[in-house]
Amino acid sequence: QVHLVESGGGLVQAGGSLRLSCAASGRDLGYYNMAWFRRTRGKDYEFVAAIAWSGTTTYADSAMGRCTISRDLAQNTMYLQMSSLKPDDTAVYYCAGTTSAVDWNRPWDATYQYWGQGTQVTVSS
Repeated sequence: QVHLVESGGGLVQAGGSLRLSCAASGRDLGYYNMAWFRRTRGKDYEFVAAIAWSGTTTYADSAMGRCTISRDLAQNTMYLQMSSLKPDDTAVYYCAGTTSAVDWNRPWDATYQYWGQGTQVTVSS
């Protein structure tokens, strides 16, 4: 079983950048299909980006061109590099992992068994 811990959130001005990290322990990250989700108060989880165990990546339309998901298997860590941040990006960001099959046309529909505790990203205008 993998344990996930996010970090790297914070307060940033609109137009700025942040890099979120998701450190995994207990098992190698390469066994999992991984994703980033975000959630604002009162709303459901919103898919941001995903990376397959093979390394294939996919993005939500809102993240395309502004976010890059990556991983460092040696560090057993996944990243989300975000740029050109907007106030609408303000949310708690979660990393999630699954050993289940993922439809890469709809990665948000997969059942993610493992979740981190989240890291707050606040973008000021």
